Amino acid sequence: MNTTLNYSPNFDKKKRKGKQIKFIIFHYTGMKRENDAINKLTDKNSKVSCHYFIKNNGEILILVPESYTAWHAGISCWKKFKSINKFSIGIELSNPGHDNKYKKYSKKQINSLLKLSRLLIQKYKINPYSFLGHSDIAPNRKKDPGEKFPWKYLSKYKIGIWHNLNQNLIIKKRKIQIEKKDKLKFFKNLSKIGYPLIKSIYDTKYTRLIIEAFQRRFRQELINGIVDLECLVISNNLVKKLKKLT
Repeated sequence: MNTTLNYSPNFDKKKRKGKQIKFIIFHYTGMKRENDAINKLTDKNSKVSCHYFIKNNGEILILVPESYTAWHAGISCWKKFKSINKFSIGIELSNPGHDNKYKKYSKKQINSLLKLSRLLIQKYKINPYSFLGHSDIAPNRKKDPGEKFPWKYLSKYKIGIWHNLNQNLIIKKRKIQIEKKDKLKFFKNLSKIGYPLIKSIYDTKYTRLIIEAFQRRFRQELINGIVDLECLVISNNLVKKLKKLT
């Protein structure tokens, strides 16, 4: 796999051990111009960085060596882990994002991401359920990598998880309202999957954001922040899959 060095000064100077690396976090840059994103990630005044940057043409840049903690996740948590930077490798994909005419990722980008991820799986024994999006670990702040990120495709290579439900059957459950007890079951499922229920589920704004994060990941055709029967069924299936994997 060909890579290019383009080091960023934005990382913790203390080295970490390989066994500390538990997660791979995917991001998009959220900037109109690719070069502007690279400049920001390598500017000491920006205080942000990542380990790998994947350009539109599929070229992979190394910004921070894996043995150092890059500054890509910010305030974040997943399951019992907080401050995910310390436990993860951050991969940025060039993409203008939701605020700048969000677009599909290029085939070359995804092919490079696939190669890089498979190498990291071998090197750090990363489990499928430990590949996450920025919106998974910070649902109240982030939307990336977004609903155009090909989680279903990547899951075939054990990069992230996906449900194994029949799409034609579950779509019939879309927009079907569920009772309060089933909504509570949905949020319990989210907690089991790993989502950070850091605020009460009765906090309306946060509730909507965490539902949207789940939908961007697992029900990408409709992001409306409303729990319906389809969302519940998908979450039930994911919990069952996780039990088998863990």
